[in-house]
Amino acid sequence: MSARDIFHQTVKTALQKDGWTIMADPLRLEVGGIDVSIDLAAERLIAAEREGQSIAVEVKSFLEGTSAISTFHTALGQFLNYRAVLRIDSPERELYLAIPISAY
Repeated sequence: MSARDIFHQTVKTALQKDGWTIMADPLRLEVGGIDVSIDLAAERLIAAEREGQSIAVEVKSFLEGTSAISTFHTALGQFLNYRAVLRIDSPERELYLAIPISAY
C-alpha cells in the first residue's frame, strides 16, 4: 500500500462534512493486469433526482521543498491513468484531483 498524502484525512473529512459517504479508502481497481489505487471513493444520494452520484478523489499536497513541476507531472500522469481505468471499470464515477489552493 502506498503512503497516504499529508492532506488525505483533511480531504476525507471535508467530503464527509459535505454529505459524501466514503465507500473506499483507497479505491482499488484492476484493468488489463494493472492495479491502481485511487485515494478515495465517495457517493452521495441526490434527493431531488433520486440518483446516486459517485466520485473518486486523488489527493496531492505539493509540499515545499519538492519540485513543483515534477510533482505536477506526477499528479497529472496519475490523474490521466486513473481516469482511463475508471472509464473502463467504473464509467459512472467522476475523478477529481484534490490539491492545495497554492498549487491550483
